[in-house]
Amino acid sequence: MHDVLDPHSDRGRVYRLLVSHPHESAARLAARTGLSETAVRTVLTELAAENVVVTTAPEAADASWEAAPPTQVIEALLQRDDALRTALRQTGTELERLYRLARKDAGHYGALEVVEDPARLLAVSRQLQQSARHQIRVIDVPPYSGTSEHYLAQETLQRERMAAGVVYRAIYHSSAFDDPVAWPNMARMIEAGEQARALDTPPLKLALCDSDLAVVTLAADDHCGIVSLLIRPSSLFQALSNVFETLWRLAVPVSAAGIGTQLDSRDRQILTLMASGATDDAIARHLGVGRRTVVRRVSALLNRLGATTRFQAGVQAARRGWL
Repeated sequence: MHDVLDPHSDRGRVYRLLVSHPHESAARLAARTGLSETAVRTVLTELAAENVVVTTAPEAADASWEAAPPTQVIEALLQRDDALRTALRQTGTELERLYRLARKDAGHYGALEVVEDPARLLAVSRQLQQSARHQIRVIDVPPYSGTSEHYLAQETLQRERMAAGVVYRAIYHSSAFDDPVAWPNMARMIEAGEQARALDTPPLKLALCDSDLAVVTLAADDHCGIVSLLIRPSSLFQALSNVFETLWRLAVPVSAAGIGTQLDSRDRQILTLMASGATDDAIARHLGVGRRTVVRRVSALLNRLGATTRFQAGVQAARRGWL
């Protein structure tokens, strides 16, 4: 939403023109901005959904549009920023507590146990799932180093637990879509009933069993390999549970429908950035391509999804398994 104040973005150009030229039609706005009328109508629809512009007849071809008062728009931006800062501070505080506790002697904190033996780590993972009564929550991040046999064994166990009524909720790093082993496993589990979401950069590898046990897996500081922290019910466990739920709300739902055939990696990146609210200019900078390329591909994606706004495109893409 911040880009409505950016005079160099499409949304900013349209909004600023309406501030100084009230009651303009989409056609006249297109002529003044140099954008296509289709692009202007898309921008107006997006801004109307955010209460930044208003019209009495959104479907009419000659409808006139009016800007919301800038003070109202800025106040809405400030309120949203305050809410985001509050959520980030809470998450940061919880992660800082984990960071500090992870670097103390485990004997000084009764709820924490450090496990470094790989065989024990694997056994703990299986025990965590076998003991679950209600739900398993997972944040999965790279590197994805498991063998096909490891993933198949995990699939068998997960199917057994889901058949017993255990709910699996998983947040995946977006790079899992490109992994030749992790993605097929992920897709099969979603088809079997796993609830899955994706984030660009989840902050840690985590598994939670009901309200009984959490396992955080980290790279070892003083040698190659990994170390896991077993956390039993405590304020630290609750902090990790809160981190998961915060990230779950921010993550994009993933579907296994139509796996692997609809999008190339570039279009998936564009859709992910669109769903996060990035402008065409920001997407072009992020991907290192020309703005016209982004505009063309965004238009094609909107057409394929039958969407008129970026938000609708994100929803439709998630439902089709494109994200």
